[in-house]
Amino acid sequence: MNEDTFEEIFSLKLNLMNVFVSLTISTIFLITGTTFIIAFTPLREYIPGYSSTKLKREATQLAMKSDSLERAIRQNNLYVESIKKVLTGDLEYAKLNKDSIKVEQKDKVETVALNPSKTDLKLREQVALEDKYNVFEKAKPRVNLVLLPPVKGHIAEKYNAKNKHFFVSIALTKNTPIKSIANGTVVFADWTPTNGQVIIIRHNDGIISVYKRAASLTKSEGDVVKSGEVVALAGMTGIHPDVQLYFELWKDGYPIDPTQFIDFE
Repeated sequence: MNEDTFEEIFSLKLNLMNVFVSLTISTIFLITGTTFIIAFTPLREYIPGYSSTKLKREATQLAMKSDSLERAIRQNNLYVESIKKVLTGDLEYAKLNKDSIKVEQKDKVETVALNPSKTDLKLREQVALEDKYNVFEKAKPRVNLVLLPPVKGHIAEKYNAKNKHFFVSIALTKNTPIKSIANGTVVFADWTPTNGQVIIIRHNDGIISVYKRAASLTKSEGDVVKSGEVVALAGMTGIHPDVQLYFELWKDGYPIDPTQFIDFE
């Protein structure tokens, strides 16, 4: 009704049917709108307990990547630890038993007994007889290269693996040429605080020769040298007045006695 003229503008008569129809239409509209929001809008991700397929897929991919990274980190840590052992000389030599094998598991150690057969025993006796008078049996590891002496001189200190004395010390005169024992590539050539000028050469068949306590070097890292080529000069200066060459020979990562393959005197 108009307040000024009191004229009737609109009229509505409420009854039970009108109220019921109005509530029903409002309820249907509310349900339809909520369903549309949940099904077709990103607002559904804010509902507790509801997650999208894309989010689940991304979470699965991230979990797989994190697992792969953890595995790669473990492998890298094991590799670094093995490299540290090689560089520090902390190597454990395996002790093998011919008649038993120890299988180590996480929580226990099982011992499997392997009893040799008659044929195996006969073969062992035959091999033992063949190797009984083999003069080359102790020449391990085998070196197939012809190694020239780096210098000629008196051996002041011999190789002793038990005392971790992996080099032979050769007494020399100052400025004596030090030669490469075989063809190879220089992998290290620099001054060190304890051994003066040091040069390391890598040869074929996994052989590495090390020349320590030199006065000067004639080759640099990365140079290719020939057998008998001069790589350094003897005569370390400093706190050591004597002139000596510390020579080491390595095969497949293990030190060997150079006097078994090289005649220094």
